[in-house]
Amino acid sequence: MNPTKTITIKVALTKAQNLCATQEKCISDISKKLFDWKLPSKDHDTVINLLLEDKFIDEQRYAVFYAKDKFKYNKWGKIKIEYTLKQKNISSENIKSALDKILETEYDKLLESELIKKFKTIKDSDEYTIKSKLVRFAISRGFENGKVFDIVSSIIEKLN
Repeated sequence: MNPTKTITIKVALTKAQNLCATQEKCISDISKKLFDWKLPSKDHDTVINLLLEDKFIDEQRYAVFYAKDKFKYNKWGKIKIEYTLKQKNISSENIKSALDKILETEYDKLLESELIKKFKTIKDSDEYTIKSKLVRFAISRGFENGKVFDIVSSIIEKLN
């Protein structure tokens, strides 16, 4: 395709439908694609509204899949998931609903197992250094401070 050539609404809609049929997408993702495809800006809303009407895009469904995916495969905490969903302009209600679908027991188990794996890689013997490395690790993954401190303390007690 010629990089300066613009495309029609029909072509953009078909491409977007194909994209949405193979993978969950949100309005933000599709907007970026429409821009990349050089669809005139005035036509973006038309394409997005048609996709929404036909249920190719569903922000609630997207948020749930995204949250489960990032939790399960990337092992991210709720703070990081929420932050990235906000960057994609997902509503607070949809974010909260998606995060509520992550079971607290699974969440705690994942955090604990990730911290134990990390603990085994730390070569230091100073308890303060170990704790700070574990805390920094978990917080960088997007887990909540209070939960991180509690689980780090219990791991240090168990493994020492």
